[in-house]
Amino acid sequence: MDSTFLSTTILLVLITDPLGNIPFFISALKNVRPERRRRVVLRECLIAFAALLVFLLAGRPILRVLHLSDEALRVGGGVVLLLIAIRMIFPDHGSRLGGDDAEAPEPFIVPLAIPLIAGPSAMATVLLMSSQNPGKLLSLTGSLTVTIATTAVVFLASTRIQKVLGEQAITALERLMGLVLTTISVEMLLGGVSSYIRQVK
Repeated sequence: MDSTFLSTTILLVLITDPLGNIPFFISALKNVRPERRRRVVLRECLIAFAALLVFLLAGRPILRVLHLSDEALRVGGGVVLLLIAIRMIFPDHGSRLGGDDAEAPEPFIVPLAIPLIAGPSAMATVLLMSSQNPGKLLSLTGSLTVTIATTAVVFLASTRIQKVLGEQAITALERLMGLVLTTISVEMLLGGVSSYIRQVK
């Protein structure tokens, strides 16, 4: 199996954090009729996939237009991932969906597709991956497809998963994934800084 495919898939699943997002997903769909929820989940996942695919395929042109170096993107991406990891370990449960509206309509694009699934951290990550691996777009697209499919499956089974695991187990898993993501972000930061230092020398 391609190591790029495996590592990118793991990283994207950690960032999108479908298990940790189950409570927010259930809250966002509480006013949607049960028979429509499956359709809403699939629609929002497809929108998130399309948004991330744009960043994946247009990664290098975006960097050229903005005159950004790979080193700057790696350091910036590492900082963003570190902040996301800290929020996973020390969650602020009132901030992800931008409030709790008992009369909220059926979600469309916001807040499920963007930013819950395809948030800034996921967009920055696919941009970074496409920049670092320009010859492996097919593998990266496969990683993105698996990630969105995993998110869709988890969201479709969200109520059942929450009942089986319980909120405490889900919180523990989210913090464990946050710890793993912290080490990945630090490695990304160190790689970007060391690459910049080598260029300066």
